[in-house]
Amino acid sequence: MLKGRLPSVLKIQVLNESEAMYRKLGILAVLIICPFLDHTTHAETKASTSSRPNILWIMLEDWGTDLSCYGTQAVHTPHIDQLASEGVRYTRAFTTAPVCSTSRSAMLTGHYQNYTHTNQHRTEKKRPLPYGIEPLPLLLSEAGYCTALGCGLSKKTDQNFTNKLGFTATNWSERKSGQPFFAQVTEATTHRTWKRDEENPIDEKIVELPPYYPDTPMIRRDWANGLEQLQLADKTIGKILQKLQDDGLRDNTLVILIGDNGRCMPRGKQFLYDGGISIPLLMRWPGHIKPETVCDDLVNTLDICKTIVDLAGVQPPHPLHGMNLFETAIKERPYIFAARDKMDDTHDAMRAVRSKRYKYIRNLMPERAYCQYNEYKEKRYPTLAVLNAMHQEGTLSPVQSRFMAAQKPAEELYDLKTDPWETKNLINEASLQKTADAMRQALQTWQEDMRDEGVTNAFREGGWSADYPTRSLQAWKEIVEKFRPYVFRKPGEKIRPPDDFISQTGLPNRKHESKK
Repeated sequence: MLKGRLPSVLKIQVLNESEAMYRKLGILAVLIICPFLDHTTHAETKASTSSRPNILWIMLEDWGTDLSCYGTQAVHTPHIDQLASEGVRYTRAFTTAPVCSTSRSAMLTGHYQNYTHTNQHRTEKKRPLPYGIEPLPLLLSEAGYCTALGCGLSKKTDQNFTNKLGFTATNWSERKSGQPFFAQVTEATTHRTWKRDEENPIDEKIVELPPYYPDTPMIRRDWANGLEQLQLADKTIGKILQKLQDDGLRDNTLVILIGDNGRCMPRGKQFLYDGGISIPLLMRWPGHIKPETVCDDLVNTLDICKTIVDLAGVQPPHPLHGMNLFETAIKERPYIFAARDKMDDTHDAMRAVRSKRYKYIRNLMPERAYCQYNEYKEKRYPTLAVLNAMHQEGTLSPVQSRFMAAQKPAEELYDLKTDPWETKNLINEASLQKTADAMRQALQTWQEDMRDEGVTNAFREGGWSADYPTRSLQAWKEIVEKFRPYVFRKPGEKIRPPDDFISQTGLPNRKHESKK
């Protein structure tokens, strides 16, 4: 069990001498060991160590690495690309959960959501944080930071606990003279529904689809619509970065840009494949982070929390689970971990451990379908409707139909070097049994360290019905046709998604009271 220490599987070894040295030298100690420190400004850095940096943390909702700076074709994101070019871009960054409230609860505390009992999405009966854990904004506020939420964009926090967060302002402009600020903002428009980009529409014929989707015009257009919404979000992010510069704050502000979870598409959000947990991570800090840096370290969003408290000179009351992104020890990390539990009232549970090359997933409820009923997805995912209809028609490929099966394998293992889309389950491959065993043990240790509750009988019995398929072929074909005018709407054309129709054709009949 975790008793005032970091999980053993994270391989964090901090000597007492190093801790004492860090406390003595403060921020300077962090900067000296930063692997991508711009050493050309060392004199300037040394002279300014008494000034704590401002921190601007930007979150894209429901968005993975589908950005042009990550190599995505067809999309145009000049402001995000410039931010990436001015600092460091991480190629292996992950969130701890594939949905907003649980991943954000982890980021707001610096602790895995399973450890703080905040792992059930949209928790109704929220509780205070355990073990004396305090939210990150509160720690920074108590340390003298102006803690701002929103700054003209979304003020979403979405935490699964009752503690006060500690935000003291709505904009960094409210800070006192000389006061450093921590600002957390959300660009919420990448959450479905998506708008078309009237200035730069994307031709769906040129987008690249993952192989686990059938190549149909509707799925191509749905994917392209998401990329167009990202282009609109890029403009908003450009404005907030320009505001930072206009206010004369650019040079002493660490800017962090991430997604709160992966892409808002089937097999993405709500699942532990890379499509659900892989996120962009870009950081810019003029004079401290070298421009044009690309980092392939294995990192997660909890590392951002640890980095921030270290730079702010804050000592949390309970050791954080992340590692400082500027310390070389992070290069030795063997694994990152992620977990999925309840999504709205869809009851399921999965755990994952990922190395740089392999991903191991343990499905704690393999008797349930990946695509068991979920109100949000059935109302907002046109691609899911197409997948359901084609699956029942028998027109999906074996790779595509696997995700639509009535049951899941108990374990999944993927070689991400040869199979980046995670389409070939190698759990029974004889040559990989040592790898599978090592990852099983690492996950088991993590679950013990996190005091992971797993699946209780009450949880298994609760939630929406797990009957599958959730609708008949005819019903899914009707929904596909209702989605069609919305998906193929022209830029500037206002057409609502068919929420009402979908609600009237099955949703009320599938709900039953959850057993807590």
